Amino acid sequence: MQKKKVAGFSTTHVIMLSFLMVIAIGTLLLMLPISHADGQQVSFIDALFMATTSVCVTGLVTLTTVSTWSIFGQVVILLLIQIGGLGFITIAAGILISLHRKMNMKSRMLIQDAFNLNSLSGIVKFTRNVIRGTFLVEAIGALFYMTVFVPEYGAKGIWISVFTSISAFCNAGIDIIASDSLCGYVTNPIINFTTCFLIIAGGIGFVVWWDLVNVSQKVRQKGARAFRELSLHTKLALSSTAVFIVSGWILFFIFEYNNPLTIADFSLGDKLMASLFQSVTTRTAGFATIPQENFSNASSIVSLLLMFIGGSPAGTAGGIKTVTIAVVFASALATIRHQKDVTMFGRTVTKEAIGKAASVMCMSFVIMFVSTVLLAAVTETDMLSIAYETVSATATVGLTRNLTGSLDIWGKLIIIVTMYLGRVGPISLAVAFSTQKEKQNVIKCPVEDISVG
Repeated sequence: MQKKKVAGFSTTHVIMLSFLMVIAIGTLLLMLPISHADGQQVSFIDALFMATTSVCVTGLVTLTTVSTWSIFGQVVILLLIQIGGLGFITIAAGILISLHRKMNMKSRMLIQDAFNLNSLSGIVKFTRNVIRGTFLVEAIGALFYMTVFVPEYGAKGIWISVFTSISAFCNAGIDIIASDSLCGYVTNPIINFTTCFLIIAGGIGFVVWWDLVNVSQKVRQKGARAFRELSLHTKLALSSTAVFIVSGWILFFIFEYNNPLTIADFSLGDKLMASLFQSVTTRTAGFATIPQENFSNASSIVSLLLMFIGGSPAGTAGGIKTVTIAVVFASALATIRHQKDVTMFGRTVTKEAIGKAASVMCMSFVIMFVSTVLLAAVTETDMLSIAYETVSATATVGLTRNLTGSLDIWGKLIIIVTMYLGRVGPISLAVAFSTQKEKQNVIKCPVEDISVG
């Protein structure tokens, strides 16, 4: 596939550089004394870490957000989260649209690559709807949060509600409530279900949003069957998301039912709610209602798998994505059944999509593996906590077994690079660092079979 060029750079290069630029600006702003709470001093590495985790919507923090940063600093962090969740390119395009400026072809190509869209058609409308939909959902989430935070914190609860809503929708997992995330609200249904809704809404993908809207209009007008009218992408995103959330919910409930450090003393309803929250937050959100180090080894391993998978494409979530893992499994199943084509929901999956899914999965695994080895070399702690940290960084989740704050400078640098690589995307990196143009093979090499497995 020929890479598209924008001012001499591939669109993938532009997207990567835009994230670096925002991280650099965020670091400089967070270094300013006005960004720090009274009596707090922040080093360059911690400011860089905070800017990176905000832009990459990861949620791992080396310093407690609520006590380290002033209101100005918190505003900077929130802006970085919003830009990171939607993407700098989307924000810039939205500003042009709001000023009634025409979006040129370069901007359209950037949006197409940023959201991994298949066509340039309707890019302006898509961008406008993404921004409007994002602000609408975040506003609804903030209103629900206010019913809890305003009575508890007074006028400050409004700011806490807005911050938490944007952070949850962008799957960032950063909060300004306490040092232990949302652990104080583990039995609060409004906080739990509002956060779950925002995480899923942001992580399901904007393409799915508009497909659902378009299909609902068809259903009202023509009485068509809703699920049949959905695109294959939407069907895969919705079904795989439901499968992973429900599976995680059941497994966490079973594994933690009698764990005195987590949910053993809860009522049945609270046990179910806490288990559901853990399953949803591993979609790369990073909020926690139970300290992650208290979970059993079985639950921690399930969390690692769910974090690595993450959310759905073209949304605010990270990970290799639900659609990716669904395509990989379907391809493996087709091979086992000796089927030439990979079919899902009565549609044949393209060879390009299968190859891309395999590439994303392999590249993510390489990033995670290298990061794990490097962090293990510089950190003296148990292997499960190290794996939790690196998977969380690779998939931009933000969940930790209380390790992030104790990292030395080398550990912080490793996680910073891992968060950036995880956010930009393995397949984007593979394209961006490729210096060779696609060539048409005039002479084909001989075919020879090999043994696999």
